[in-house]
Amino acid sequence: MINKLCIFGVGLIGGSLALALKKAGYCKTIVGCSRNEAHLKRAVELGVIDSYTLDQKEAVKGADIVLLAVPIRAIGTILENISDVLDKDTIVTDAGSAKGSVINAVKLAFNGVLPPNFVAGHPIAGREKSSVEAAISDLYEGHKVVLTPTSETNEKAVKAVKEMWKTAGATVEMLPIKQHDDVLAATSHLPHVLAFTFVNSLSKSKYKDEVFDYAAGGFESFSRTASSDAVMWRDICLENKTAILDALDAYQEDLAKIKQAISNSNAEEIESLFIQAKTTRDRIINKS
Repeated sequence: MINKLCIFGVGLIGGSLALALKKAGYCKTIVGCSRNEAHLKRAVELGVIDSYTLDQKEAVKGADIVLLAVPIRAIGTILENISDVLDKDTIVTDAGSAKGSVINAVKLAFNGVLPPNFVAGHPIAGREKSSVEAAISDLYEGHKVVLTPTSETNEKAVKAVKEMWKTAGATVEMLPIKQHDDVLAATSHLPHVLAFTFVNSLSKSKYKDEVFDYAAGGFESFSRTASSDAVMWRDICLENKTAILDALDAYQEDLAKIKQAISNSNAEEIESLFIQAKTTRDRIINKS
């Protein structure tokens, strides 16, 4: 049970967690904080949070858990602002998609030391819309949340964060930081980069009006993530740059293979590559 949960960034991720915990009766009070008062008022109107404040220091006073559900590059600044007023028992966690950069930001905010009550985390769930209006209470049901604790992390803090996400319906798993960032670069960050680039590429076609007029289900499903929050994904690209570039290099090699096969009218190789992809995807989807 959480007496006070403070959420920085009451959008899809933070808002959905708030709704899930409210539904489960797991929180006595949830306080939101951001720079956008109209957004926070809307969150109160929707019943996502109980109250709000624009004062970051005031927001965290007496909090059991603080969730940083903001773009990655904002995490360090927030921690610098609240570090001197956090209660010694307050647990801080985040929802950032690149854990290496988050850990570095935390250390900078706390004079080179990783606080034992900081638990790095990443909910692997989402929708293409990121506002508080998109928040739903069942967003995390059937989805994973990855925690990446370090040797400095307090086990009691890890347990509390784990219980919070499990109460929201998630399956909680642990991964080393680098493994998390490499895996997510390939499975999440790369697809978003491809979707954004795909839409931009089509928009430059001399037949762009016709292209979009005749776009069918394939366009909608492949490009869906291009409706995601641009600021959040800008930060992810910059903060997990090395892993994303590695994933892009590997993808470009595979693109070159299929391009060559098509150029050579190599029907056997084209079919083989497609069958391999179909078999792999069907196995993954059927397993889930």
